[in-house]
Amino acid sequence: MKKLLVLSLAVVMVVAFTLPASAFESVFGGYWRTRAFTQQCFSGDCDGDTDDSRVDTRTRLYYTAVLNDNLKFVNQFEMDAVWGTGGSQYGDIGADGIAVEVRSSYVDATMGAIRGTIGVQSLELGRGHMISDQVAGVVLSTKFGDTLLPFTWFRVNEGGIDNNAQDSDIFALYPVFKFGDSFTLNPFVSYGYSKDGNRDGNDFSTFGANAGTGPAGFDNDDGIGVYWIGANADATFGSFNLWATAIYVGGSLDSQDTKDVDVKAWMASVGGNVPLGPVSLRGQFVYASGDDDEDDSDYEAYFGISGGGRGWSYYWAEIMGNGRFDNQATPGSTAGNPSNLWFAQIGATLKPMEKLSLAGDLYYAAHPEDDLITDEKNLGFEVDLVATYQLVEGMSIDLVGAYLFADDATALDDNGNKDDPWEVGTRLQISF
Repeated sequence: MKKLLVLSLAVVMVVAFTLPASAFESVFGGYWRTRAFTQQCFSGDCDGDTDDSRVDTRTRLYYTAVLNDNLKFVNQFEMDAVWGTGGSQYGDIGADGIAVEVRSSYVDATMGAIRGTIGVQSLELGRGHMISDQVAGVVLSTKFGDTLLPFTWFRVNEGGIDNNAQDSDIFALYPVFKFGDSFTLNPFVSYGYSKDGNRDGNDFSTFGANAGTGPAGFDNDDGIGVYWIGANADATFGSFNLWATAIYVGGSLDSQDTKDVDVKAWMASVGGNVPLGPVSLRGQFVYASGDDDEDDSDYEAYFGISGGGRGWSYYWAEIMGNGRFDNQATPGSTAGNPSNLWFAQIGATLKPMEKLSLAGDLYYAAHPEDDLITDEKNLGFEVDLVATYQLVEGMSIDLVGAYLFADDATALDDNGNKDDPWEVGTRLQISF
C-alpha cells in the first residue's frame, strides 16, 4: 500500500510536468508545521503513565490541475513525522521513510447547473458534530438564487464480496439559505444504515463507542438505521457574530445477542464573538446528551459518525478537547468527540501590535450523566493562554500554556483525581 501511494504521487507529478503547458493550468499550495510540546499529569495523577514530550512535523502538499473553467482534478498529500521515530516515518537519523498519505483526490466538475465533486474529499456537517473529515463519495449541488442545495452520498465501510451485508452508507441533504448579508440557515437531514453492523472497524456502526459512550456490551450484528436532523444558524448584528447548532439523532440499533436499542440523543451549541477595538471577546456553550441508564433499551448519549480521532470532530480546550496539539486528552473528557459532556467557554484576544496577538480562554466542563468509570460528573476548570507572533510574512509561531484545575471525573478510575494536568508547547507554521 505504501509503495502504491508513492507511485500514485509520482504519476501525478510526472503528468503535471510532462503535458504541454497549454493543456491545463497547474496550481500548487500547501501547509507545513513543526510543534514541540510537553503534556504532564494527563491521567489526573503525576505517575508518568501519560506524560509525553515530543517534537513532530506535518507537511501537506496540494496540487490542482485546472483543465478548463468547468473541470478540476484536486489532490492533497500529507507527510507526518515524530522526531526520532523511524520505520514508516522519516524522523530518525537518516530520515528515510515512506510516509506519504493521500488526504484527498477528487474531480470537481460543473455540468450546466450541477456541480459535482467525486472521489475522496473533505466534508463537514453539523459544524463538525456529525462529521468533519475526509470521505469517499459524491457531492452534487446546485444553486437557486442565493440558495445552495447540496446532496452527498459516501461509503463508510465496504464489506467486500463475502461480507456485503456489512456495507455502510451515509446520505445527506443540507441546503444553505442566505437571507441578505446578515443571516444564514443550514438545515440538514442525514441517514446511515448497515444491514449487518457486526465489525471491529471505524464506521458509524460503532456509534459513540469509540468516544467511550456506546451502549455497554451491545453487539450490533442485526442491522443499523440511524438518522441525524439538525441545523446551523449564523447571524451578524453590526460587529457582533452569533452562531448556533442543534442536532437530534434517532433510529435503531438491532442485536441478536443482547437487546435492540432505540436511539434518542441530541446536542446543542451556541456561541458568538464581538470586536472591541484592539480586543475581541468570544464565548460558547456546548451540550451533548448522555445516557442515563445503560441497562434500558434507550440509548441517549449523543454520537456522530465514527469517533476516536476519525469522523466527527469538534476541538475545543487545549487539555480537555485536544486543542492545537491533538495528541491526547484527559480521562473523562471525550476530547474532540463531545458526548455526555457540556462545557462553557469565555475568552478574549488582544492585539497590542500588528504582528502579535495574545489570547486567553477559560473553560468549565462536566458530564450531564455520571461517568461510567468514576461515577462523577465534574471534569474541572481549564485556563488556556496563547501568544501568536508573525515572524515573517507567511510564517507565524504560537506559544501555548494550559492548566486544568481537575475535578473528580478527571481520573482513570473511581479513586478520584490526585494531580492537575498541564501543558506547554510551541507551533511554527507556514501556508502557501
